[in-house]
Amino acid sequence: MPEQSDGDPGPGSGSDPGSCRKPVHEQVVEGFGTVRVLPLDPYADAGTVHRWVSAERAVFWGMTDLTRQQVTETYEHLTGLDTHHAFLVRKDGVPAALLQTYEPPADRVGECYDVRPGDIGVHLLLAPPGPDGHRPGWTSALLGALFSYLLPGLDRDRVVVDPDVRNVRAIDRFLRQGFERGPVVVLPEVDLPDVYLPEKRAQLAFLPRSVAFPRTSRGSGTRAGPVSGRPY
Repeated sequence: MPEQSDGDPGPGSGSDPGSCRKPVHEQVVEGFGTVRVLPLDPYADAGTVHRWVSAERAVFWGMTDLTRQQVTETYEHLTGLDTHHAFLVRKDGVPAALLQTYEPPADRVGECYDVRPGDIGVHLLLAPPGPDGHRPGWTSALLGALFSYLLPGLDRDRVVVDPDVRNVRAIDRFLRQGFERGPVVVLPEVDLPDVYLPEKRAQLAFLPRSVAFPRTSRGSGTRAGPVSGRPY
């Protein structure tokens, strides 16, 4: 669920330890920059991720009380799963977002709605604004590139998000991006040796590929951007 900031993180947000990592997606967005989606390295990216998730602005991410080592262990566990994946998103080489994807049937979200073939679940934490502060359209442009990866890039039909119902800014952001509001659901508690997730009251929302990329169809092989040709 995105922490809403239309600010460019700026060059002070960190060096590029992922520069040698092969991106799963790379896209040049006109008037914005180059967006690269890299598999998260739980160790190399630990400082950046811990700094983001431990900040008060990330309270809905649910990791504000974890140490850096605990954050590393959490994402090390995630890298061993076939159904859940984590990525560090960089804009012009600078860390810009933490992206997590999951297969809804293998997640507690899948217990709360009718999962369709082609669904992909997403959690998203945006970097805090940089020294230049808020820049209108920054978040929208970044999300447009990520949806290009998640929908035509991965040949999926629909993005599913489940922000906390109290995270009004995130919900409003998704709706402005074209998401359709779904039901409010209660995600059950998960208490496993490697993972603990408290019960959560969530607002489901859905972004169909037919809405975000009306000129593409699943399985067509087309990798076109949004119909406007500009950041979505």
